[in-house]
Amino acid sequence: MWNADAVRDDLHASVVEHLGDPEAVLVVEETGFVKQGTKRVGVARQDSGTAGRVEHCQIGVLLVSATRAGRTLLDRELALPREWPTEAARCAAAGGPADVRVATKPQRARQLIARALAAGGPWGWVTGDAVSGAAWRMRSWREERHLSSVLGVTAQYRLFTGHERAWAAEVVGRLPGKAWRRVSCGDGRKGARVDDWVRLPRREREGERPRWLLVRRSRSDPTERAYDVGSGPRDTSLEKLAQGTGTRWAVEERFETAKGEVGLDQYAGRSGQGWYRHIPLALFAHAYLTVLRAAARAAQDEQKKGRADSAPYHKRRSCSR
Repeated sequence: MWNADAVRDDLHASVVEHLGDPEAVLVVEETGFVKQGTKRVGVARQDSGTAGRVEHCQIGVLLVSATRAGRTLLDRELALPREWPTEAARCAAAGGPADVRVATKPQRARQLIARALAAGGPWGWVTGDAVSGAAWRMRSWREERHLSSVLGVTAQYRLFTGHERAWAAEVVGRLPGKAWRRVSCGDGRKGARVDDWVRLPRREREGERPRWLLVRRSRSDPTERAYDVGSGPRDTSLEKLAQGTGTRWAVEERFETAKGEVGLDQYAGRSGQGWYRHIPLALFAHAYLTVLRAAARAAQDEQKKGRADSAPYHKRRSCSR
């Protein structure tokens, strides 16, 4: 019987070999697998970003490797609702106790990140959504390991301002207009994604890395804001933090392509073992396509460079004007 975790380890090694980058970012995000019935492992009525509503679904926590060469899925864990272990018969039908151990989404996120770091790779930054950022244990775990990171939080995140604590939304609401800077967080489908950003220092404890509250304000609707907490080297720029946040936003597209191209969500099995076997095979197929696309882009760039180098001198001068 083949080992699903061994396939995952091979996938990790292949991604590092073909898409490795000193600026690589680990992105941890969740996605919903809409499934009906009550016997599939982890199925419950819960909020699904995929469906855009509360729906019967499974929630998978997935790890993505994002580099300049390409973004591809790297690892997976199933987030289980708390009510599952209280029903022994249901757990047994879903694949046995070993398959239905309860863990929160932030706990699953820590497992994924820890495995990737232990296996090795050029991971420069870690980023995740507000589910991970709102969990103080997740933030503490990251800071204890001196991981450079940008994690989403809500407007109700509290930070110290002098001798008091205040909501992030209140602090940002008092900022003058000149505090905001126009920064691009990366390229989207329609070009550079430019918005107004501000970075506020957070209180540092002895031995900790610098920490910041990062806020994005939409240019089209100034009332639309997104909040993150960041931690990194003291010379980390606002642009670097914004790009880390932008990398996370681009991950949803990877989930869409994986579901459409390699059948990430196209399985009928009910057991936990079936889920943990299907997903890494789909991830491997998605990584293979990502490597092929990266190779094709590299070949096109080389051809363009070759044509430019071989052009007559007078043409090269006119092209550069």
